[in-house]
Amino acid sequence: MSQVRRAAFFDVDETLITAKSMFLFLRLWLAANGDDGTLYRRQADALRATVTQGLPREVGNRAYYRNFAGAPAADVLAAGRAWYADYRRLPEAFVTSCVAALERHRAAGDTVVLVSGSFEACLAPIAEDLGADLVLCSDPQTAPDGTYTGDVGTPMIGAAKTEAVTKAIADLGVAASDCFAYGDHSSDLGMLGAVGHPVVVGDDAVLGDIADKKGWPVLPAAGGRRDDR
Repeated sequence: MSQVRRAAFFDVDETLITAKSMFLFLRLWLAANGDDGTLYRRQADALRATVTQGLPREVGNRAYYRNFAGAPAADVLAAGRAWYADYRRLPEAFVTSCVAALERHRAAGDTVVLVSGSFEACLAPIAEDLGADLVLCSDPQTAPDGTYTGDVGTPMIGAAKTEAVTKAIADLGVAASDCFAYGDHSSDLGMLGAVGHPVVVGDDAVLGDIADKKGWPVLPAAGGRRDDR
């Protein structure tokens, strides 16, 4: 009997890693460019304010990428690799239950896909380290000279995640009912609902209630090293 072809879709921040990659990387990037922490605090507060003000998360996502306007994309990508090389050594860097799930999917021959509002600078080294096959993420735009414009094409959040996952399922030629998705936040609900096997990570109240009602499995969000199980 031939093996059923499946895909497993993973949110990243606070799902596979315990941190918010975008905030950690922004702090590193600004510090490397002379910030004493003042600009980072101002920018981070402004980004958090978009949430407390009830604005769509896509608004904050677009605002985030304006921090890189004029920066050479190659430099940002290199800085992302340096950030992750340090981050992965932290004692509680990874959500070990979810990383273990990813590794089981890899062992089973499933296509592993990362889906995140973060961007290539942060996600490429994570994908390589964890052995992901595909990354669906926000796409900051570049000018002809190779610098970021500060604009982003599609913030990979909410409905955009759902659409990207649905398209990937079609492109991969797999059945949605056979696929898995892992997410930690209520904004991942559409992505989780697009597959036959949704899995909640952590204790988000909205997702927790839905998981209780629908019988979805819930993984703990405890952090550890990659070799912790």
